[in-house]
Amino acid sequence: MEISELYKIFTEHPVVTTDSRDCPAGSLFFALKGASFNGNKFASVALDKGCAYAIVDESEYATDPRCLLVDDCLHTLQQLALMHRRTLGTRIIGITGTNGKTTTKELTAAVLQEKYNVLYTAGNFNNDIGVPKTLLRLKPEHEVAVVEMGASHPGDIKTLVDIVEPDYAIITNVGRAHLQGFGSFEGVIRTKGELYDFMRENRFASATNNAPVQPERAVFIDNDNPHLNSIANGLRLVRYGCADADNLYVQGRVTGCEPTLNFEWKSEADATWYGVNTHLIGTYNIANMLAAATIGLYFGVSAQQINHALSGYVPSNNRSQFEQTKDNRLIVDAYNANPTSMAAALDNFAQIKAEHKMVIIGDMKELGEVSHDEHQKIVDMLKALDIETVWLVGAEFEHCDTPQSFRLFDNVEQVKEAIAADKPHGKYILVKGSNSTKLFELPELL
Repeated sequence: MEISELYKIFTEHPVVTTDSRDCPAGSLFFALKGASFNGNKFASVALDKGCAYAIVDESEYATDPRCLLVDDCLHTLQQLALMHRRTLGTRIIGITGTNGKTTTKELTAAVLQEKYNVLYTAGNFNNDIGVPKTLLRLKPEHEVAVVEMGASHPGDIKTLVDIVEPDYAIITNVGRAHLQGFGSFEGVIRTKGELYDFMRENRFASATNNAPVQPERAVFIDNDNPHLNSIANGLRLVRYGCADADNLYVQGRVTGCEPTLNFEWKSEADATWYGVNTHLIGTYNIANMLAAATIGLYFGVSAQQINHALSGYVPSNNRSQFEQTKDNRLIVDAYNANPTSMAAALDNFAQIKAEHKMVIIGDMKELGEVSHDEHQKIVDMLKALDIETVWLVGAEFEHCDTPQSFRLFDNVEQVKEAIAADKPHGKYILVKGSNSTKLFELPELL
C-alpha cells in the first residue's frame, strides 16, 4: 500500500496503536516486530478489539480485508509520521543529549504552554517507535511541538531527525553513556551531533501550511559546554550559559541548592536579574532551566510567564526529586545513571550541608569494556567525599577496590532486607542508579 493511500485512511482514523492490549475503537494497529514478539500474529486480535485497520507486513496474516499489507510496518509507521509532520507544518523543536533531555523537554513544554498550544513527547518515548507515534498525535491546533530523541547506537539520531525534520534544535550535553553501543565518548559526540548535521544541511526552514517560512533554523546551545561548541560550526546559534560571555542570549547563576535549586537569569535585552525557586534537586539542572528560559524567550514568552512555569514545574519519574519522609530526607534520581550524571549528582550532594549523609548507588549499565574503570572512578570519588554511609548495589561495584566501610549488595532485594533489619534514621540520602537496578523501589521503605 502506498503511504499516500494510508495517510488518507489515517486522516479518518487518527489514533495509532502498536499494542493489541490497547485498541481504541476506530484506531490503526501497526504490527511491529521485536526480539521476542511478532505483532503480525496479533492483527486479528486488534481488529476484534475495535481497531479499524491492522497494518501488517507478512501476507499470511492479511486474512481480513481490514488488514493492509506493507513491506515493513516500522518503516511505514515512520513514513506516515513524516508525511503527517509535513502536512501540518507545525514548528518543531528537536531535543537530544546524554543527560537532561527529558527534563529539558518537560521544562521547555511548560514554558511554551504559557503562550502556545503545545504537543510534547510523553514520558521518554524517544526511540524509533515513540518518536513517530508522537508526531502522529499532532493536531492542526498545535502551534509548536517539543520532540525528544534518544540514541544508544551510531546513526540513531539521524534516523529520528529525518522523520522529525526539526525547525529548532538543542543538544543538552554529551556525556559518557551507552558506551557499549557507541564504542567511545567520541562516538557519543558524533551521534548526538547528527542533529546539528541535519540543521546545517537544512539551514532554511521549509514553507508550511500553517506558518510562514522561517528565515533560518536555529540551534539553542549551552555556551559553557566545549564539546558542543566544537561541533557547532556553520549553525545559527542562540547561546545560554553561566560563564560571562558577550554573546549570551540568556545568562544564569546559581543562588542556592539547599535542597532544591534556586537561580537567577537575565536576557541580553534586559539587565534585570529574575530569581526562580525550583522544585528540582541539583545545581546541574541550571543548564536545563536556562535552556527552557532561552527557548521560551526566543518564542516570545514573557519573563514573568517563564518564571511562573519554571518555578511551578514539579519533577516526576524519579528524576531529581526531593522527598521528606518520616525518618529521612531523600534525593531520588533513580531513573538513569551514567558516569557523567553520577559524578554530577555526587558533586551536588557534596555541596549540601548535612550531618549524616548516606548514598545508595546502583550500577551504571551499557558501558562496555570501560565499565570497570568508570565504576572505580565513582568509588574513588566517594572515597574523597565526606559521606558517612555508602551502600553500593550491583555486580559492577563488587569488582571495584572499595574500603571496608563501604557496604556491597548484589541487588535491590538485599538492600530491602538491610533496610528492614536496620532502617536508617535521621539521614540525608542520595538514591541513584540505572533504572534496571530498581533503586526506585527504595524510597517508600526509607
